[in-house]
Amino acid sequence: MKENIIQQKSFDFAIRVVNAFKYLQNEKKEFVLSKQLLRSGTSTGANIEESIGGASEKDFLHKLTIAYKEARESIYWIKLLKATEYFDDATADSLMNDAEEICKILGKIQITIKNRNS
Repeated sequence: MKENIIQQKSFDFAIRVVNAFKYLQNEKKEFVLSKQLLRSGTSTGANIEESIGGASEKDFLHKLTIAYKEARESIYWIKLLKATEYFDDATADSLMNDAEEICKILGKIQITIKNRNS
């Protein structure tokens, strides 16, 4: 079976987010922002998985759009955690790079589908 790059990247990102959440909760005693990042960071991959099982191309595109929004939200929380010094620069920048890469891939998929249908 051919590897699905966006599926794998979003899953790997979710693992990193879960580990970041555990770090923030256990080491930094941060309980609010970390939960927001956990929700958006894991929702990205969950929506990509849902899109793969979409009932139609419209459903597929809708779920990918939600995944894109969740990845964008994750970037916001990472930036905020960096700005408030819960994340060091290296951790935040690495997580942001992963989220931005996911956004770029999802954006290109969305554009391809929309162009194909116009």
